[in-house]
Amino acid sequence: GRPNAGKSTLLNALVGTKIAIVSDKPQTTRTRIVGVRNLPEGQVVFVDTPGIHRPLHRMNVRMVDVAVQSMNHADLVCAVADAAESIGGGDEYLAGLLGKVAVPLVLALNKMDLVEKTALLPQMQRWGRLARFADIVPVSALAGDNVDRLGQVLLQHLPEGDPIYPADFLTDQPERVYVAEIVREKLLQHTHDELPFTSAVLVDRFEEADTRGIIRLYCTIVVERESQKPIVIGRAGSMIKQIGTEARLELESFFATKVFLDLRVKTRAGWREDSRVLDQLGVIDED
Repeated sequence: GRPNAGKSTLLNALVGTKIAIVSDKPQTTRTRIVGVRNLPEGQVVFVDTPGIHRPLHRMNVRMVDVAVQSMNHADLVCAVADAAESIGGGDEYLAGLLGKVAVPLVLALNKMDLVEKTALLPQMQRWGRLARFADIVPVSALAGDNVDRLGQVLLQHLPEGDPIYPADFLTDQPERVYVAEIVREKLLQHTHDELPFTSAVLVDRFEEADTRGIIRLYCTIVVERESQKPIVIGRAGSMIKQIGTEARLELESFFATKVFLDLRVKTRAGWREDSRVLDQLGVIDED
């Protein structure tokens, strides 16, 4: 789907727990995320991808490549669209990509809670003319409306086969990546303008729980310009303290133990074009 269509929110709703960070900023998802849901009828392996957009940096080129390549390796493609937005050129471009996919297509028309019911059917009809969708399902990923029905529709179009993952497998996200993403989620929530696009989080050290059960995490928030550091740090360190506190509390809930979280801010000009940094972030080079 396009950026900000609600793909990661929908992934979390379909899997039944939070494995992908969410924000109201476009291009939040930068890597491919696998989430597994085991149902009585079978196992579904969901692959959340970055949004399809016009790439302006090497990082964005990698992000779009990940999304396109993922479509070519799936048994079923579920496109996610924003029901509250009118169809534009970016959606038509996405529909063109979907037209090249041989597997079944399902459209999740998200954010149905923001649209009058009388406007929903015409929106479904417009999308139906853009691509050969086997099914179109209106949902609200945030409210959970119709998500179960979407899950059943996806199961109907998936091929039969043995489970790919064990019954207790949830996601392929390494713990280090999850830590970085939670910190970045809090950064996105509290910053505005261009900073979300020019910032990243690297985990420098991940120390397993000590004898007192404390996990120690040392992370660096990377920005592109020196003038952006005060935005992240805040007056007398107030912003980075808030980001750190909120991230630590969520990580303590996830790891079910105490967490020590150390955050630093560094400037690294042009990091979005730096292959080594992108590799550290897990933004895969599909070439």
